[in-house]
Amino acid sequence: MGLLSRRQRRFRRVLLAGALMCVFMLTLSVVLHEEAQVAYSWLEFRDDETPEDECQCEKVIQGDVEEIGRAKVLTITKNFKNKTHISDKSYIELTNDCEVFRTTRKYLPLPLSEEEEAFPVAYSIVVHHKVQNFERLLRSIYAPQNFYCIHVDKKAPKSFKTAIDSIVSCFDNVFIASQLEKVIYASWSRVQADINCMRDLLQISSNWKYFINLCGQDFPIKTNLEIVRALKALGGGNSLETEVMPYNKEARWKKSYRIVRDKIQKTNQDKKPPPLGIKIFSGGAYIVVSRAYVRFVLEDPKAQALISWSIDTYSPDEFLWATMQRIPEVPGYLRANSKYDITDIFTISRLIKWAGHEGALDAVYPPCQGTHVRAVCVYGAGDLQWMLEQRHLFANKFDTDFDPIAIRCLEKYLRHRALIKQH
Repeated sequence: MGLLSRRQRRFRRVLLAGALMCVFMLTLSVVLHEEAQVAYSWLEFRDDETPEDECQCEKVIQGDVEEIGRAKVLTITKNFKNKTHISDKSYIELTNDCEVFRTTRKYLPLPLSEEEEAFPVAYSIVVHHKVQNFERLLRSIYAPQNFYCIHVDKKAPKSFKTAIDSIVSCFDNVFIASQLEKVIYASWSRVQADINCMRDLLQISSNWKYFINLCGQDFPIKTNLEIVRALKALGGGNSLETEVMPYNKEARWKKSYRIVRDKIQKTNQDKKPPPLGIKIFSGGAYIVVSRAYVRFVLEDPKAQALISWSIDTYSPDEFLWATMQRIPEVPGYLRANSKYDITDIFTISRLIKWAGHEGALDAVYPPCQGTHVRAVCVYGAGDLQWMLEQRHLFANKFDTDFDPIAIRCLEKYLRHRALIKQH
């Protein structure tokens, strides 16, 4: 009887100790959770920081018609536009003290998770104007474990170049491309800018896993963690548009083109067929590709032959990457049969609303809520709800001069979502 009693008392003590340990761990978890909230809270974009915060972004993103209408009225008000614009000079002055710049602009000082830290991403960003657009893009995709190559068009104004240099100088993992091009619309120079960054990024780090190319008017519609998980889901494959070449685009690579007074012009000279029997496919300028794909582009003899052949074509960025993806030797390749074609809708690389595909319920996209430039929708605040329901990682185009509220609401949404995931 005494032995049983001692065992019961020992069991009760163990049970009590276990209960106390559970209470302690629960309390510690709550404390750490609260500390994490405090630690991250300063990185939130508050509702009273900028003139754009006059609109309620939560309502805008939910598709509230009244609030979206209010946003549209504000964006056409001259005084409002003046208040939201940040000049090149302001960026140059603010970056005189990099610590102040990074803090006041709320750049992430640390990786937000171990998963993100273990999966760095490399970016090429090709820019030629609109410093504010670029800086807002950089801030929204910035993470200290990633790498960012910035290609600045040689034709860009001096104040633009100085402002970009000033911003870049404040980060160890952001740099200007070692070789800059004079980028001419629809010419090879646009591709060369990305290739220059590919080469620099391979040399600067052996750690990054995927490459994403952007322009200054792109913006993310996913958090960095969501981007990382989407890239992991590719399993070493690539995501880019690649389709059978339409007949009406064949002249772009069957005739030779040249640059005349900073414009591309078609000549009467027929081009030789593509090298090594390579079949040309149609696609887009924007890609999400593995490190192995990038290495193939830069080092494989077949890839180099295709690159050399493409230099005097029209808009080679709209067929080069798509064609590379169908070469059997490229890592993650797709067979050349049309059954394997992928349209821009089914990639994750870029969400673009083309004017010719907008319209009623049976159209590819709902109507643009902003304006159009070269038949591409420049998004307005009214596009955000639809946009955030899509699978893509990035969207194009945005313009802080046209609709700063669209960008403000998007960056607030993404930052809050990124921080909440860490709590």
